[in-house]
Amino acid sequence: MIEGYKISSFSSLKGLSNGAGVLPDGPLIASVGGTVTFTTNLNPTETPFSLVQWQADPGSGLELIVFSQTTGDTTGPGYEGRITLFRSTGSLELRNLKFSDSGEYIVSVQDGLVQKVGRTILDIYDPVSNVRVSPLSADLIEFNSSVRLSCSSSGSSLSFLWMKDSSEVTASDRVQINTNEENSTLTIVNVTRNDEGSYRCCVSNPASSIISDPINISVRYGPDNIQIEVYPSKEHHEKGSDINLICSADSSPSAEYLWFLNGDQLINNGPLLRLVNIQMSQSGNYSCQAFNSKTLRYQTSQPSP
Repeated sequence: MIEGYKISSFSSLKGLSNGAGVLPDGPLIASVGGTVTFTTNLNPTETPFSLVQWQADPGSGLELIVFSQTTGDTTGPGYEGRITLFRSTGSLELRNLKFSDSGEYIVSVQDGLVQKVGRTILDIYDPVSNVRVSPLSADLIEFNSSVRLSCSSSGSSLSFLWMKDSSEVTASDRVQINTNEENSTLTIVNVTRNDEGSYRCCVSNPASSIISDPINISVRYGPDNIQIEVYPSKEHHEKGSDINLICSADSSPSAEYLWFLNGDQLINNGPLLRLVNIQMSQSGNYSCQAFNSKTLRYQTSQPSP
């Protein structure tokens, strides 16, 4: 009993209709603390419906939300100050949502001798918040290093998704993803230069989603693919001419270069070796060696005659 009013099923009223399409099929999705509007598909009437009743079943039995008729309204316990009823359509706004508001909602509208009944489901979720990722960055060595990224969040019914740049990260022989209801970890073993990039953790539930700030992963690699280019490119060079030799290699960070003539180290350093007014004594096989101060690896080119 609520203020002398008994929740009614309207079973004794004439013209009873199941009211297909009175409410959306649902479920409707909303967040704790938010607002939801149950919008009926009934056309507004010139005069309010003679009777509108809203009930909820959170799983423990029917409870009255509001019973409205021409003589006045009765609001159920726990709904005072939280609802607005639109009597011209029978729609209902429910505010300050709680987890306990999840469940089935039933509206009964009496228009003359015709009654229409609609049902729908409301699912309430704790919104996604406090998404945290670690570490904020990583500086790794190709083939030697592994990295473990962690993502945690507050909220209910959470789903986690890892992104690298604009693509989803999926599990493989080197990539492991472990996820539970509260966090997710991404582990990459024996990293390669292709793993370098900006990583983000996307956390979502049916009511909300948040994308983390980027985690920047740098992979140090090389040197490899070393080569020498000669300018001008000729099979033979005349005495007194100028020659530029350029050494290059794939390396991160940029490699340091040493030059050799017939196996003997020259005093010249750097990727460019400039030979000005060459003499016969400078004839021979030139090679360069690239060294990476992070990977502690080096590579030597094939001799260039």
